[in-house]
Amino acid sequence: LLPYKELVFVAYSEIFFQMDVHGRIREVLAETIREELAPEHQQLSTEDLIKALRQRGIIDDVMKELKFVTDVNEKEKTSAPKPSTHFVDREPPVLKKTNIDPTRRYLYLQVLGGKAFLEHLQEPEPLPGQICSTFTLCLHFRNQRFRSKPVPCACEPDFHDGFLLEVHKDSLGDGSKMVDATTMLSICDPVHMVLIKTDTFGETTLVASYFLEWRSVLAAENGITNVAVELLGVGTESQVSVGVLNIRLEMYPQLSKTLSPEITNTQFALERQKTAEKERLFLVYAKQWWREYLQIRPTHNVRLVKIFAQDENGVNRPVCSYIRPLRAGRLLDTPRQAARFVSVLGYERAPVIGGGGGKQEQWCTLLAFLCRNKGDCEDHANLLCSLLLGFGLEAFVCVGTKAKGVPHSWVMTCGTDGTITFWESLTGHRYIHRPINPDDPPLVEQPKPLYPYRTIGCIFNHQKFFGNCQPSDAVEVCVFDLHDESKWKPMSGEAIKSVCSPGTSSVPPFPPLCASTLDAAVTSNEIEVQLRILVSEHRKDLGLSTVWDDHLSYLLSPALAAYELERTTSISAGNEEFQDAVRRAVPDGHTFKGFPIHFVYRNARRAFATCLRSPFCEEIICCRGDQVRLAVRVRVFTYPECACAVWIMFACKYRSVL
Repeated sequence: LLPYKELVFVAYSEIFFQMDVHGRIREVLAETIREELAPEHQQLSTEDLIKALRQRGIIDDVMKELKFVTDVNEKEKTSAPKPSTHFVDREPPVLKKTNIDPTRRYLYLQVLGGKAFLEHLQEPEPLPGQICSTFTLCLHFRNQRFRSKPVPCACEPDFHDGFLLEVHKDSLGDGSKMVDATTMLSICDPVHMVLIKTDTFGETTLVASYFLEWRSVLAAENGITNVAVELLGVGTESQVSVGVLNIRLEMYPQLSKTLSPEITNTQFALERQKTAEKERLFLVYAKQWWREYLQIRPTHNVRLVKIFAQDENGVNRPVCSYIRPLRAGRLLDTPRQAARFVSVLGYERAPVIGGGGGKQEQWCTLLAFLCRNKGDCEDHANLLCSLLLGFGLEAFVCVGTKAKGVPHSWVMTCGTDGTITFWESLTGHRYIHRPINPDDPPLVEQPKPLYPYRTIGCIFNHQKFFGNCQPSDAVEVCVFDLHDESKWKPMSGEAIKSVCSPGTSSVPPFPPLCASTLDAAVTSNEIEVQLRILVSEHRKDLGLSTVWDDHLSYLLSPALAAYELERTTSISAGNEEFQDAVRRAVPDGHTFKGFPIHFVYRNARRAFATCLRSPFCEEIICCRGDQVRLAVRVRVFTYPECACAVWIMFACKYRSVL
């Protein structure tokens, strides 16, 4: 084994070898001797040679490659493993390697800062240690996902991240040879980039969503190109520029033969032309289908039949393109667990500027929804339908209304025995649909619907679309016999496939789900400590002392676990043991009170403020009496995409004094 200093010398020698520094110095030396020694035959000093090397940039190149590493043995370091294909070029304490398969082709995408984010022109420079709003850039390319380091929001945000994207043709198989430029030109998947803003309270906002055409690098000299990407806003601001990102694209290994710009531009033009023609033909078909639908019954023009929907960029897409069977790998085990996961993603209606009470239309692409971690009911329904399809169920998104005629979307599954089940994507609740027969005699007992849905206009998934053409669109009397065209008017499956099948450039690729990076135990403990401080301060303001009962706090854990189990499986378990433990912990003559509450965010102060608005919880937190002991327990249940269900239970016991 070589000593540490010799290892460093070997590493530096390797850098010199890779850069061919010795050969370049010889060339400079020969050139300098020819230019400067020929006329006067004067002596060439070391300073002259260094000056010549500096002028040609060789010294700067060498210094950039040299990294001064610290001896890892001096201090044992334990850190969580980072994704092997995502690395950052700044301040590495130890030289790190990324796992690169030498038989594969890679696209190295560097984000080299931003500019013209004018909304943050007056943003003050954050002080050291100060919490400030941040930008995070999320990327998806051919089943690979990446996330940049958060950077402070500014007019010129300091993005400096590198992402190594593998470029591989799936149809060629894993053992195929490295793809060449011509093969890569046929890969039409863009790099989907989503910019998220996180404020000081942890609330996220979707700033921009952009599809980067990366194949211009195939015609670039040396396989390197720099692109200034102008990001446009979302929703009502989809035509307004929010800023510019400087991006550098580079192929690894370098292409032996680049394509000419004429070839790449011709390919892009052909793809656009082909897509536009398919979309035009589908639009013609959709108009004809709609005319036929209206001729069935004049009242059909007021039913919620949604054929197209606008995404976050204001682009009209067929609703079927928002659905695709999505397999969650080992992150979700059952359809009901999938429903629970979707329900703990935050709900927020699309923002609208100005009054009027109208609903702003914005169906987000899946990456934008997942990165933002919240969305409207349509986003939740689309994701749940995709997951249920991935679990092998026949699932559809339903478009209709709730009480008071409020537009709403939910999910429906059709069992092989004809059972129709409604899934509410915002809560995870399931309802069995039993239709009422309006022709039955009055004395016949009819099933009472438990679901909140009133009307239904259409249902769809990635392959099928049906318009409701029954005499009434009331959900309670609807019969879901999808093979009966007198009840449900279908669209052509071929027409839907032409614009909604995977691989067509008009359909954004679906990203895979990512495992949670949250540590449930650590997060639970942090929130619990913060809540104890908040409760103690609140009681102090009321002139009350606070004594915590750690044993009673621990006994609340089984109840919180049972609540989450019931939300996921609809099965209640463990209540008897919890009640027995509490009875043993509360002495005779004492009173016990408990208040459980559920959140989908991790902001302790916000949760505490919400709890105080409940008179039952306030009664516990502000409890007065003899021998008052307080308890609080927090249990965080993590799900993919860092979504979480946060259960909090406040409790107290005190001696009853008449």
